[in-house]
Amino acid sequence: MIPHNRMLMVILLCQVLLGESSHASLIPEEGKKKVSELQGRRSGQSHELLRDFEATLLQMFGLQRRPRPSHSAVVPHYMLDLYRLQSGEAEEAGAHDANFEYPERSASRANTVRGFHHEEHLERVEGVQEEPDSPLQFLFNLSSIPEDEVLSSAELRLYRQQIEDAGLYRDHEGLHRINVYEVLKPPRKGQLITRLLDTRLVRHNISRWESFDVSPAVLRWTQDRLPNHGLAVEVLHLNHTTSQQGRHVRVSRSLHQVPGEDWAQLRPLLVTFGHDGKGHPLTRRVKRGTKPRGRKRNRNCRRHALYVDFSDVGWNDWIVAPPGYQAFYCHGDCPFPLADHLNSTNHAIVQTLVNSVNTNIPKACCVPTELSAISMLYLDEHDKVVLKNYQEMVVEGCGCR
Repeated sequence: MIPHNRMLMVILLCQVLLGESSHASLIPEEGKKKVSELQGRRSGQSHELLRDFEATLLQMFGLQRRPRPSHSAVVPHYMLDLYRLQSGEAEEAGAHDANFEYPERSASRANTVRGFHHEEHLERVEGVQEEPDSPLQFLFNLSSIPEDEVLSSAELRLYRQQIEDAGLYRDHEGLHRINVYEVLKPPRKGQLITRLLDTRLVRHNISRWESFDVSPAVLRWTQDRLPNHGLAVEVLHLNHTTSQQGRHVRVSRSLHQVPGEDWAQLRPLLVTFGHDGKGHPLTRRVKRGTKPRGRKRNRNCRRHALYVDFSDVGWNDWIVAPPGYQAFYCHGDCPFPLADHLNSTNHAIVQTLVNSVNTNIPKACCVPTELSAISMLYLDEHDKVVLKNYQEMVVEGCGCR
């Protein structure tokens, strides 16, 4: 596998060999003329190299094959808001839910967040969902979580809508209790054997998402390899005489859908937080400028602009965000004597000194000395939405080494 700090070199090499003008935005301005000169050469070798290049990057991203999202794949607003806040884009654009609460504790222990919608076609349990007071069972397929990813927490998110005539209720009548259970055994004769995971007392005079901690159940399924029989949700009105029993909590698709209502975005969502042991967790970052520092006329080692556009390699169908990123690259001379601003090591200084009297010894090289991470929101091979932190993707500093 190609090391991360060589990825940018591979990108440049692939685009030069491909020689297609549509890929020129991956190459610095001064290299575009060379690209046009090489158009039409070695097309067969170029496509083979591109396949190898794609396979290497997919392996680096932890994917076994290139995702091909279906038309039914949905990106929950929660995952999009989480990406925007985590990457610093929300502060810049103001484009996120004002009621969104960033899960600091969960994200601080994870470099990967995954979203799972329940498997509706598997939840037809005879006798369980016929009574209005009965808990509803939800099955979540977590088989796409890699074995090397250790989960630290999980939450079930349920959407509840404001009841229009909530003002008619007295204070004690406007309360609902939502209970979330782990289903311990397969349902038999319309009965669910459950264990309580989390509970909340809520008022029905507001529309919002509610989050419930289901970590114990999910950890048993993934780490302890115990059978996954799903979760059960129970909605109870404290005044059982009302006809509004549980109606405002969106736990199932309504036969009488409200116009403009998007069930794909309102359906229950299971979110897992995990770490694959590679790199740093999803700490919130402040959005920084992507333009390189002021141009210098000298040829000494420094950072240059290199924007990687995912649409140029045809990946914009499965990478939700960002559309691309400023990766930068290092290039330039390491002349004798090495100046302080070239961020050189003592070894580089000695090597350059020896080169000045013995040209058989090469000069020090201009290389990245500081690299930072980016976050990517994408659809994986199973149409599941993933937010992941990838290390050493952006050059922050260059030096002679």
